[in-house]
Amino acid sequence: MKAKVILNPYANRWGAQEKTDAVKAALDAVGLDYDLVATKGPGDGTAVTAQAITDGYDIIIAAGGDGTINEVINGLLPAAKDGPSLPFGILPIGTANDFNLMAGLPADIETSVAVIAAGHTRLIDAGLTNGRYFINNSAAAMEPMVTLETHKIQRLSGEIRYVVGLIKAIIKIKAWDMQLSWDDGNYTGPCILLSVCNSPRTGGFTMAPGAKIDDGRFDFVFAPEVPKLTLVRLLIKLMQGKHVEDPLVTFQRATYLTVNCRPGTPVHTDGEVFSTSETSLDFRILPGKVRLLSPQR
Repeated sequence: MKAKVILNPYANRWGAQEKTDAVKAALDAVGLDYDLVATKGPGDGTAVTAQAITDGYDIIIAAGGDGTINEVINGLLPAAKDGPSLPFGILPIGTANDFNLMAGLPADIETSVAVIAAGHTRLIDAGLTNGRYFINNSAAAMEPMVTLETHKIQRLSGEIRYVVGLIKAIIKIKAWDMQLSWDDGNYTGPCILLSVCNSPRTGGFTMAPGAKIDDGRFDFVFAPEVPKLTLVRLLIKLMQGKHVEDPLVTFQRATYLTVNCRPGTPVHTDGEVFSTSETSLDFRILPGKVRLLSPQR
């Protein structure tokens, strides 16, 4: 069994690059047969993953944060066709590492490597929207707008960077007119928040507390247009995990969600913005699509 390790040196604002030697040492210590490659720019992780599968690697490992995972997943899942993916491992050396935490995976390099070397897997769900895969979260409206604002901030890192981006987005934001349709429901009206969650947490905050990564459904959350002071109050509740009690917030569980939107909305998958102006979105759950290397239950 041979593994391809795809390491994003830029993850955690170049912090991942500083951990490259530690990653190699941990992999060597367990005797794993592997090749490690550092990505060179946006999208490189997807291309490297696809080539690794073509070259016959048996295990694919993403070393980085949620964005790195997303790039690797988008190279891994198309090759799986109608079945589950090759075994997929994670070395959490990014910033928030939301998915790693929500999947119950270890937070340190050595224990993560030990889990990968043990070879135990579990099948978890993935999502697909407009040709892009995700395993943690995808969103339109406010959330990717915050991501775009966050990317402009150069001197901060971690959750404080996200909070500053959030404040900037609130100042600029205007609601989008949306038509939503899902398994057993629909909504038409102005929306300021739409988050589609495979796991509970995104951007360091618990968006959908009841979401599970292996139940064959995603949880999605939306909120209508509200005055900005009300929005601030709502976001404070979100940060405290109390937004589930707010009557302005709607939670639904579904296997699909279609969205028509005016004007076009930015969209991200696992924190990676892939479009700044989508007028039509189609979210689908892919049950048991990812063979995740995990601790023995």
